[in-house]
Amino acid sequence: MQTAALTIFAALPAHFALAVTSCPSYMDWSSEPHAPYSLGRNRIPTMRPPLECRTFTSPTIERALNSVASAIRDPDWRQLFTNIFPNTLDTTVAWHYPNDTEPYSFLVTGDITAQWIRDSANQLLPYLPYAASDPSIAKLILGLVNMQAEELVEDVFGNAFQPPPRSGLQPTANGIAVDLKVAPPFNNVTVFEAKFEIDSLASFLQISTSYWRATGDSKFLASRSWVTAVRQILSNIRRLQEPTYSAAHMLNPAVVAYKRLTDSATETQFGGGRGNPVKHTGMVRTLFRPSDDATIFPFLVPANAFLSVELSNLSQMLQTLNVYPDLAQEAKQRSDEIRAGVLGFGTALHPKHGRVFVYETDGYGSSLVMDDANGPALLSLPYLGFVPATDPIYQNTRRLILSPDDNPWYFTGPYIQGVGSPHTGFMKVWPMAVTMQALTSVDRAEVKGCLDVLLASTSGLGLMHESVSVTMPSDYTRSWFAWCNSLTAQLVVDAVTRFPGII
Repeated sequence: MQTAALTIFAALPAHFALAVTSCPSYMDWSSEPHAPYSLGRNRIPTMRPPLECRTFTSPTIERALNSVASAIRDPDWRQLFTNIFPNTLDTTVAWHYPNDTEPYSFLVTGDITAQWIRDSANQLLPYLPYAASDPSIAKLILGLVNMQAEELVEDVFGNAFQPPPRSGLQPTANGIAVDLKVAPPFNNVTVFEAKFEIDSLASFLQISTSYWRATGDSKFLASRSWVTAVRQILSNIRRLQEPTYSAAHMLNPAVVAYKRLTDSATETQFGGGRGNPVKHTGMVRTLFRPSDDATIFPFLVPANAFLSVELSNLSQMLQTLNVYPDLAQEAKQRSDEIRAGVLGFGTALHPKHGRVFVYETDGYGSSLVMDDANGPALLSLPYLGFVPATDPIYQNTRRLILSPDDNPWYFTGPYIQGVGSPHTGFMKVWPMAVTMQALTSVDRAEVKGCLDVLLASTSGLGLMHESVSVTMPSDYTRSWFAWCNSLTAQLVVDAVTRFPGII
């Protein structure tokens, strides 16, 4: 992932976000602590940008923040929650067009002026409970649904997109786009990155159906872009379920391919870009993981589980509203096929932990036993709604994932312990994974332990990082990771509700 400075944009009630020259880049702002500090042992700094530099403001969210903060006794956690809960609104709404009939929103994930489908959807999830009572929050989320629909119509295989010209935002040049061979070809003016990840498709469906459930508003269903995007998703899911070889043992045409001249194995794909061979399982093959790293075996199990859940949610929404019966039926069919594929081919018998979900597989019997911090992950299967937390296969898998002896990407050290990712290399833990461990736990002591780890992981900067070294607090990636800020804020709301007085 390429980095570039992002200018803070003011939250103005206009069609275009205008740069405020007195506002610093939030990437610079987030790299230094700011007073006042909390009065606890960790001395958490105040990291919200000045009011005039915030990219979106909502009195409803401010009231919700104060309500939750009042239930937090620990002064350090109170300040950290104050920093992270509104962080997406404060810093990442690069453009918002609050039209009454068809709003649009363009959210950055942090340090690049580009919108990742998965990240932007996850960044707004904590605000869904307030959408029904706050029209401005509803418009912001509906604007993202509309924007993502347009993006996926432009390129259903893209994972990150440039800002639309009408936003007035300057696109970010993607230096890696010059040494790529991608099929089908993509337009680098509109698409920032063309790494095909099926969790992007699932994330678009998730924010669409979640918005409808939260508000009862279904007007986006009348949008030509939204319906076209859904039709394209279903059509390509069907094609991506097909095996690499035909019944006559001939090579089937590639649906999507990504080949790059690189010295990093995670930045290109096998087989001339099309990925390693697969048999038919009902699952959908993908070229990249949610970390933006290449898959080894194309059936990424947690992403398929996520897609199955969201296709089912799509079908239920369309059936409830009695619209597009053909799409409802196909979504249900694909959901069932993918779920059967995950349960039939996505598990393996581990010599120590018994039957577990594998991270990747190919239908031939090969599988990869590990987990990655990025969601969707195996650890997040109950959070996604694929299985209950009490599911015995999930419990076996959870024990494996959280074991430094059995998960090759679980790291432990004097500073932090948890799941990492090949994306950031060895001995770096992602706070996102610690957050997910807590969100999927029913044990108060485990949740409290995770909260303690998270509080100590901010390197004195009062925000959640992408990854942190297990031995050196100052060795981290991304001082400002909006997705993880949103997810950890969700955890805090969840924890103080389930376990009053826990922090």
